[in-house]
Amino acid sequence: METIHKIGRRKTAVARVYLKEGKGNITINKRELDKYFTTGTLQYKVKQPLALTNNEDTFDISVNVFGGGITGQAEAIRLAISRAMCELNDENRGILKPEGLLTRDPRMVERKKFGQKKARKKFQFSKR
Repeated sequence: METIHKIGRRKTAVARVYLKEGKGNITINKRELDKYFTTGTLQYKVKQPLALTNNEDTFDISVNVFGGGITGQAEAIRLAISRAMCELNDENRGILKPEGLLTRDPRMVERKKFGQKKARKKFQFSKR
C-alpha cells in the first residue's frame, strides 16, 4: 500500500496527513500526539475517525499542520484523517458521515469593518 495524502482545514488551520500501514503511531510536526496535544479532548478528536472505523493500530500517520489554534488544528487533522479513511474503504463513509466528520466547518472569523471597533461592535454613540 502506498502513502495516502489528504488535506483538512478548519478556520485558518491547514493539516496535511500522510497515512501508511504501520503500528498506529501518530506524529504531528515531528512530535508524538500526546506531546503536541496535551489535553485528552484534543487527542480524542484526532483519534475519533480511527476509533469509529476500528483502525487505531493499523496505520502510521504523519501530520504537518500550521495556522490557527490548537483546537482548530485538531479538527483540521480529524477532517483529513476522515477523508483518508474514506479513500481507503468506501464503507467507512457510511460510518463517518452521520457523525459529521466529513463536513468542512465553514465558520470563519468575520472581518473588522472600518469605522467600527470590531466586526460587530461599534464605538460608543453619543447623541449630544
